[in-house]
Amino acid sequence: MAATNTIQVTLGQIAKMIDHSLLHPTMTDEDILEGLRISKKYSVATACVKPYSIPMAKKELEGTDVLVCPVIGFPHGNSTTDVKVYEATAAAVAGGKEIDMVINVGKALGGEWDYVADEIRQINAAATKQGAILKVIFENDYLQEDHIAKLCAICSEIDVGFVKTSTGYGFVKGSDGKYSYKGATVPHLKLMREKSKPGVQIKAAGGVRTLDDLLHVMSLGVTRIGATATIAIMEEAVKRGITNKPTTVQFKPIAEGSPGGY
Repeated sequence: MAATNTIQVTLGQIAKMIDHSLLHPTMTDEDILEGLRISKKYSVATACVKPYSIPMAKKELEGTDVLVCPVIGFPHGNSTTDVKVYEATAAAVAGGKEIDMVINVGKALGGEWDYVADEIRQINAAATKQGAILKVIFENDYLQEDHIAKLCAICSEIDVGFVKTSTGYGFVKGSDGKYSYKGATVPHLKLMREKSKPGVQIKAAGGVRTLDDLLHVMSLGVTRIGATATIAIMEEAVKRGITNKPTTVQFKPIAEGSPGGY
């Protein structure tokens, strides 16, 4: 394996790369509670939750350093700006410390950049006023590279916390009538890191399901992933001898064209 496919990490760094995703629409409260216990056990960065479950998450995670990360305008981003601002404010007041929001994809595809930028600016202001940081979800599967680059420029100018690839639920209809999505891809992650200013972090979501995937995106400058496979990732890290002392490990690069999936 090429020397470039190695990285030095600690177990704690891997855990703090993860937003443990608890967003599937069929999840019951008991499912979410179990996910919160997993988040707590592995001391991940955040538990990413539906807005109604913020109080449950806040209670379950009390006394830990795992933050509550609600989503707004999720997953399609088509609420009015006023509704998104209200939702972001309410989510932060309820205890959300990081907030993931979805852009209005149709406005971006239509080139209505003033609308897109104004909406992001208003939501970012609402979140930061309450002490939260904003992650802006592009839903890259719907976009071309020039759209992604423009969104990175807008988010850099506004100084959001993160730009994020996908919701995990942005399915594209193919010519065969079937729906699929790729989620985070290596070319898009490289583009987002290149086109965003250094202070804006990158979150990869969708398709990052293994420790190798996590290590690969980390090597590209990604600082957070959205994942449901937290247990598998953390157990594999321990199996490979990664501890809380810096450990150099090899990773298998993400295969080009691999399917998405949260």
